Amino acid sequence: MKDLYVARVSITHGRDGTARSADGNLDVKLAFPKELGGNGVGTNPEQLFAAGFSACFASAIRFAAGQMKLDAGEVSIDTAVTLFVREDGRYGLRADFDVSVPGLSGTDRDAVIAEAKRICAYTNATSGNVETRFTIKDA
Repeated sequence: MKDLYVARVSITHGRDGTARSADGNLDVKLAFPKELGGNGVGTNPEQLFAAGFSACFASAIRFAAGQMKLDAGEVSIDTAVTLFVREDGRYGLRADFDVSVPGLSGTDRDAVIAEAKRICAYTNATSGNVETRFTIKDA
């Protein structure tokens, strides 16, 4: 194993607080969404997770395409992360991705997406823990 990067973030007051990265590039107010009884004036962990996961996956698509000498075009992903309560009372997450890879189609696109799923840090980290569903939009 070879460490490549360490992100350092400090959180105060949980979902009703702030999140700040050590380098200052992330500085956000956190708030419960209105749907969970909050005022919704701030971002929430599910939004941050959706942004991180989809950004990582889009980069994995572009990287995989490059390794295969293919041009993925302007990859875009619309992501919905759902917070839910399991039957046993534990909380869980589900991530739904609408993926657009306009530079590719057919078997090339399928091969690139399969490789992106294999190499993406988020798909590896969430495997078996977060239900993920990918819908591939045709160009």
